[in-house]
Amino acid sequence: MTVTRALFDDVMVPNYAPSAVIPVKGQGSRVWDQNDKEYIDFAGGIAVNCLGHCHPALVSALKEQGEKIWHLSNVMTNEPALRLAKKLVDATFADKVYFANSGAESNEAALKLARRWALDVHGEHKSQIISFKQGFHGRTFFTVTVGGQAAYSDGFGPKPGAVDHAEYNDLESLEALISDNTCAVMMEPLQGEGGIVSPTPEFIKGVRELCDKHNALLIFDEVQSGVGRTGELYAYMGLGVAPDILTTAKALGGGFPIGAMLTTTEIAKHLKIGTHGSTYGGNPLACAVAEAAFDTVNTPEVLGGVKEKEAFIKAELAKINDKYKVFKDIRGEGLLIGAELTEEYKGRAKDFLNAAMEQGVMTLVAGANIIRFTPSLVIPQEDIELGLARFEKAVANLVNA
Repeated sequence: MTVTRALFDDVMVPNYAPSAVIPVKGQGSRVWDQNDKEYIDFAGGIAVNCLGHCHPALVSALKEQGEKIWHLSNVMTNEPALRLAKKLVDATFADKVYFANSGAESNEAALKLARRWALDVHGEHKSQIISFKQGFHGRTFFTVTVGGQAAYSDGFGPKPGAVDHAEYNDLESLEALISDNTCAVMMEPLQGEGGIVSPTPEFIKGVRELCDKHNALLIFDEVQSGVGRTGELYAYMGLGVAPDILTTAKALGGGFPIGAMLTTTEIAKHLKIGTHGSTYGGNPLACAVAEAAFDTVNTPEVLGGVKEKEAFIKAELAKINDKYKVFKDIRGEGLLIGAELTEEYKGRAKDFLNAAMEQGVMTLVAGANIIRFTPSLVIPQEDIELGLARFEKAVANLVNA
């Protein structure tokens, strides 16, 4: 069978519009397509490939576990799941872990747990969930409703109720909505899809205080910001604020599908036997790969290197901007970096992505105005420099077109 981009249009549901490029091989931070053209990967599978492609530790874990046991169901537990859970609780605020397959599933579990906790402890009146405009929490009907982007949640009929949205980085906006009827506030401690927006210290601390005042749980969605992406193991660690529930996925498996919800013993007890579940969640194959990814990332060398790479990339993007005047702002934390376009280039982020692809560098967008960079946490300096040189050529081509 000949596999081409045209086959996608024949056999796939049309909810995606993938690039004409079909990658077939990856090694580290480089990818090759069907025509053997090389690309530097600054996209990382949308902040998933935290160790690049085919990292030896992940390949080894996959092969080793693949010859032992793949799947059991949750009628039984397994060694990789228990080891990974122990490492997650030892490294974070949490006492208990629930495994799922994705960020959306982890967030679904977090929201269901918050509602169950509120019902058990406080009663039916305490059901309101507050999140933030431009937030993104997944594509299940519950998570997409909690996410603050109507473009993703409209058009599917009546939405789950008792969900309200405040303005990010605006404490008064949250204060106007929150009450003793609020069961949880869900937020990204660094907004990803919404434009790579960092919280101010006053805002993040204020959110925690308002949750405490009204006996509401604080849920941090760290699906994109977690597992070393910001230079901390989890972003909350650099903010001086701990959540009650945290969700993690994307980089947790380094490219293998896995997600997790972390929380305290006191809250966790409300998801008692039979209240929630997942067929594949916590399966041995996923947990073995995730354990290898977690062990590799959770070192001073890798986490410290993220901050160094952030400083270098931001400085180089600023130099490109000095020449071509295309960016209004360069922001983000660690290796979750966003370059916002000026008024002149407003709405053209996809054009920059396509121009970069032509030059052999893979980037992302975060909305129509922001180019997003989420490379491997261990991307070599040589690849960063080559990728940025290619990106500069792409910018030059667009500006001079």
